[in-house]
Amino acid sequence: MTAAMDRLTQTELLLELESVVAGELDRHLATAKEWFPHEYVPWSDGRTYDGVLGGDAWSPEDSKISDVARTALVVNLLTEDNLPSYHHEIAALFGRDGAWGQWVHRWTAEEGRHGTAIRDYLLVTRAVDPVALERARMDHMSTGFESPYHGVLHSLAYVSFQELATRISHRNTGKATDDPVADRLLARIALDENLHMIFYRNLLNAALELAPDQTMRAVTDVVTTFQMPGHDLAGFQRKAVEMALAGIYDARQHRDDVLMPVLRHWKIWDVTGLGAVGEQAREELGDFLDNLDRQASRFEERRDALKARLLNR
Repeated sequence: MTAAMDRLTQTELLLELESVVAGELDRHLATAKEWFPHEYVPWSDGRTYDGVLGGDAWSPEDSKISDVARTALVVNLLTEDNLPSYHHEIAALFGRDGAWGQWVHRWTAEEGRHGTAIRDYLLVTRAVDPVALERARMDHMSTGFESPYHGVLHSLAYVSFQELATRISHRNTGKATDDPVADRLLARIALDENLHMIFYRNLLNAALELAPDQTMRAVTDVVTTFQMPGHDLAGFQRKAVEMALAGIYDARQHRDDVLMPVLRHWKIWDVTGLGAVGEQAREELGDFLDNLDRQASRFEERRDALKARLLNR
């Protein structure tokens, strides 16, 4: 499609990409491995809590993981908890019919395992205060989630990056727990997230060929304003800093391990057929990535200096 024709409605985009969705869904179903959340939870470690069954009250001494690992696990879980809102968003955008609808339901079913498994692990191992966790869940889900991006292309660009960011966050959180059980569970969840990323990444790649100007603009808009879906959690900024200082998810990882691999896969700097809109968007994207590189380097320097001061105390 030429740059002059590079302007499709949302309905046209959904119709044009339908065959790609069908092919990617077939590939996904052939690749995804069946797994069962209950197999990853150490049920024999559990005991009854206080309350109506008269068990033992939770105390901080019950938890065997570090404070930052606990913070990351709770942030990851509460983010997963908003699945009903995520399902509503993508079902309203992509529809419930045809290949798009099949994918929406399959994605939701796979994502549903994640929150279940993480919560079961946390409660069985007494890693967190169950009352505080439930109250946080109620608060977060009562707020719901509304995507800041409207339209097929912006949404595909966002989830391409977000699924990979979630994979990395889960994987690094598992390592930070220093618990092989949690590490195994979160590694399994990360595999799901990676497959979801590949699905969306490949759709966006097809969109770049179909409507290069529109898609380039969408990619730049998303990269330059990206936030994780849990950014509205109470105290999220403080928790994000804790996680960044611990190396679970920071600006360097976001740029080098999330943004750049996806952009390289799309061969974003080699896309042809762009008009003025697309070229301007690509230039903005390059400038943003350069600035993010500088920000990441400054953060790393400050973090290294802080660690050095703590070691020399």
